[in-house]
Amino acid sequence: MLPENPLAALLEQSPVVILDGALATELEARGCDLCDPLWSAKVLMEAPELIYQVHYDYFAAGAQCAITASYQATPQGFVARGLSEADSLALIARSVELAVRAREDYCAAHPDTGALLVAGSVGPYGAFLANGAEYRGDYHLPQEEMMAFHRPRIAALVDAGVDVLACETQPSLPELAALLQLLREFPTVTAWFSFTLRDEQHISDGSPLCDVVALLDNHPQVVAMGINCVALESATAALAHLSSLTALPLVVYPNSGEHYDANAKRWSATGEQACSLTAHVPDWRAAGARLIGGCCRTTPQDIAAISHACQHESHHY
Repeated sequence: MLPENPLAALLEQSPVVILDGALATELEARGCDLCDPLWSAKVLMEAPELIYQVHYDYFAAGAQCAITASYQATPQGFVARGLSEADSLALIARSVELAVRAREDYCAAHPDTGALLVAGSVGPYGAFLANGAEYRGDYHLPQEEMMAFHRPRIAALVDAGVDVLACETQPSLPELAALLQLLREFPTVTAWFSFTLRDEQHISDGSPLCDVVALLDNHPQVVAMGINCVALESATAALAHLSSLTALPLVVYPNSGEHYDANAKRWSATGEQACSLTAHVPDWRAAGARLIGGCCRTTPQDIAAISHACQHESHHY
């Protein structure tokens, strides 16, 4: 029996599904200190209503899919903070409940809204390490250990009722293989996979995108693939390469166009940054992107602009 695919149903109704933007950026703007190994996951413990509000604001900006605050939420990370495993799993479930409640409240206030999805974020093992390894993929665990790392969070997300899993910011081919194997234990759920890049033809651990596609293509639970948390200028070329390799819908949610200075630990923007995301939308669509949003340093204003650009562009199809 094939799993339900709410994403496909939404794509049948719309040429593009608008994803949300950065969660951490908005939480920081609302006063959260995220200098912490748990990153935005610590807000699940300290100020969950802020997460609800960010989800709501993204829906109000035109997002059709909220990605849960579970990217860095793992039992291993929470247990290291002194929580029990049961409490850790409850926090992961809370990440879903907050997004679902934001969706319900937004739809109640705007009854003409179409279908809205909640995607359960499954960040890589490198995010748990909290040392930037999700941009390098330079870690190695035996497949069974990697599956054991991801299993409790995926189970909690599925049990809490996500529509789809977002296996995102993935830098490592062996980790992708472990996640694919693990998906078979959850046959009712589908997933998209998005990767970080070394360059336009390789993910961060150096594996060619053609090898990544060969692994993911034709898996019945994989419903889209693409890139996220990558530099804006590399997105179009990588999408074009991916579109030559797969017929699956492509997903893209890059960073804002600002650049991160690792030494100073701050982002810097160019004068063109504010309009740079929307300027790329036609090229992403031409390269096959069907799910479009933003990652680090993007805001509800960016998502509103992307939504407007996609609506305008769809009138020309």
